[in-house]
Amino acid sequence: MALETMINLDRLTAQLEIHEGIKLKPYRCTANKLTIGVGRNIEDVGISKEEAMYLLQNDIASVAGQCTRAFDWFLDAPEQVREAVINLVFNMGLSKFKQFKLTIGHLSRKEYELAGAELLNSNYAVQVGNRAIEIANQIAECQP
Repeated sequence: MALETMINLDRLTAQLEIHEGIKLKPYRCTANKLTIGVGRNIEDVGISKEEAMYLLQNDIASVAGQCTRAFDWFLDAPEQVREAVINLVFNMGLSKFKQFKLTIGHLSRKEYELAGAELLNSNYAVQVGNRAIEIANQIAECQP
């Protein structure tokens, strides 16, 4: 039997929203379980892969918007460069990425090989290892 034919989903959703509340950041419920949303026990239940992918798609869209607003060269860059920059900002945040002034300068001038090399010349590259190497190569291989 389909859930929608078994219960009034809209009514129950509204009731649970009132009883549980909506918390958009993790909190500890009365049973001391890490919880988010409308009573989702993420400590024991977690989230499904579909939910994780939905969140990821939203996060990618958000970061892409940040990059578009922050860098006037971003939309003109090759697709692989845009993806690499989104990956970097996703990982470290926009304010931290903005500190990579030499890399960003090379990106803005379409000097992709130099941008990739400069990215590898950072503490970030040491910290994340293969991720930085892959992203730097992705940038460096692009043609202006």
